[in-house]
Amino acid sequence: MVDLPFVPLLREKKYTSFTIKLINTTTIVSMPAKVYSHAQHDDVVNAVGKHILKIQDESLKSSSTFKIAVSGGSLGKVLKQCLIDNTSIAPHVQWNKWEVYFSDERLVPLDHPDSNYGLFNEMVLSNLPSNTAKPKVNTIDESLLTGKDGQIASASQLQDESIAKRYEASLPENAKFDLILLGCGPDGHTCSLFPDHRLLKERDELISAISDSPKPPPRRITFTFPVLERASSIAFVAEGAGKAPIMEKIFVDKSSQLPSKLVNELKTGVDVLWFVDDSAIEGVNVISSKY
Repeated sequence: MVDLPFVPLLREKKYTSFTIKLINTTTIVSMPAKVYSHAQHDDVVNAVGKHILKIQDESLKSSSTFKIAVSGGSLGKVLKQCLIDNTSIAPHVQWNKWEVYFSDERLVPLDHPDSNYGLFNEMVLSNLPSNTAKPKVNTIDESLLTGKDGQIASASQLQDESIAKRYEASLPENAKFDLILLGCGPDGHTCSLFPDHRLLKERDELISAISDSPKPPPRRITFTFPVLERASSIAFVAEGAGKAPIMEKIFVDKSSQLPSKLVNELKTGVDVLWFVDDSAIEGVNVISSKY
């Protein structure tokens, strides 16, 4: 505590003395999410690649590995374009020091069309030059899978929970990621965290099994908010005019409780960025800049 010196205040021609005591506390508040917008897809991809390299290089100054989590969907194609096809970025990617995880995964075999690992393997791993050391990729234990095609029929909820627990056990120390790359669905979901779903309030599990995903297949595992809160950087990639309505709800609608908006509002000091094309925020009252 710090005692400030006597300070006289004039109040009705009388002096009053008082002492102010300052308590040394640290308060972390949410920082506004940064939005980086470019007119062309190639420019968005290039910006994403530059950011990945920036976080990679910063992380490797203090650690022997770069811990990154990725999602599925169109992100796989973006990663190929910015990290492999881009000749100004590709030589600087230190794949042998990467530890790759998935922010969510469908409970299907790894070679299934719905598998996020399968997409990453097709877009990235399979396109790495033969003389390039591969990253360490952490996948679900497919030996524990039950049922078929991620559907409920003939599936074991207990086995799904075992898959989630085993994946949680594989997370980096303290579940701390250097970078988490996310997408945003047309309903505002991210990872496999959907609007109004009970998992939005999950605090005990770092990885949760979900069997009622409104987007098929219904059975998945997903990061929960405690993992997102611990990340150093989170970056969304969202492109196309079809994203504008949900971007409006995420950035303008104060009453919205959409999962992607909740990520924007994290109060743990995580740096949240959005990489978008101009059409994705056309008509949306949001401040953007070039990366």
